[in-house]
Amino acid sequence: MKGYIRNTIEKSPVPLTKEDFASDQMVRWCPGCGNYAILNSVLRVFPEIGYKKEKYVVVSGIGCSSRFPYYVNTYGFHGIHGRAFPIASGVKIANPGLSVWIATGDGDSMAIGGNHFIHIIRRNLDVNILLFNNQIYGLTKGQYSPTSPLGAMTKTSPYGTIEHPFNPGELVIGASGTFFARGIDIMPNLLTDILFEAAKHDGTSVVEILQNCVIFNDGAYEHLTNKEVRDDRLCIVEHGKPIVFGKNKNKGIILKGNKLEVVTIGENSITMDDILVHDQTMPDPGIHVLLAKMTNPVILGVIRAVPAPTYDDLMEDQIQQVKQSSPIKCMDDLLNSGDTWEVTEEA
Repeated sequence: MKGYIRNTIEKSPVPLTKEDFASDQMVRWCPGCGNYAILNSVLRVFPEIGYKKEKYVVVSGIGCSSRFPYYVNTYGFHGIHGRAFPIASGVKIANPGLSVWIATGDGDSMAIGGNHFIHIIRRNLDVNILLFNNQIYGLTKGQYSPTSPLGAMTKTSPYGTIEHPFNPGELVIGASGTFFARGIDIMPNLLTDILFEAAKHDGTSVVEILQNCVIFNDGAYEHLTNKEVRDDRLCIVEHGKPIVFGKNKNKGIILKGNKLEVVTIGENSITMDDILVHDQTMPDPGIHVLLAKMTNPVILGVIRAVPAPTYDDLMEDQIQQVKQSSPIKCMDDLLNSGDTWEVTEEA
């Protein structure tokens, strides 16, 4: 049954463009917010995917990211805080011929929505999750979130937070995630490519997007995005290719024992043959977790994309099997099944 549901989503009979998906609503994010880049990437990727416009649904919870349904010209549902995942699950199960996208933030998904988040991933429902990670609660004006770094000084942690943050990639893979990727708002072309790969994945795809909040957490990723250090602190992985990075592409990652280590090609007898080749389809999650946890460099791109049965296909398969084996073929069969009695005049 692999891909049965996916193949039922109707393709557009005519080419669509970015403008077909642009909303007529005023976008009310702060000027300079990284969300604009994410929106632009989504508007670019939807026509590239090629489904009919009415086959897209965007579901959200609460937060700056969750305004997303208003800003794309598709069907949409603005839910309540943390509940986008069960709503999206219901949408997809009730109408499997839809392409369902969930816009959520680090607080919406991993705090109040944390339980729903891990279970939609565990079930492997065929939906796409866009996780906007700005390491802060922006809409409610600057409280620390589940991804705020230890020691972060915010309105609710004026002396520094003493909570250990989640690593979204580690959490996703630990919940049996079949697809995890990471993008960043300053690289819209890369993000568009990642979103297209997420859309192609049959199952739950989670794309963590490192996104700057210019008002309440400005510069959260400056140590990665500064032009002086960007090439040495960000590493883009590609399936089937050696993991190399750096301004001169002379740095690489090797597997040493059960750890990943950054090396310089040409030093200490290190050659390109020693560099780890990225395999995003490897069922064992060990190396994927190590890549997701790296902080210097931070890994971007598709880290994990493993084929696995989806909830959608398994449910349809089960329905078909039950239909074939069940003695109940119509309503009369149902009404006459089980214990029945015939009422006569004598009775």
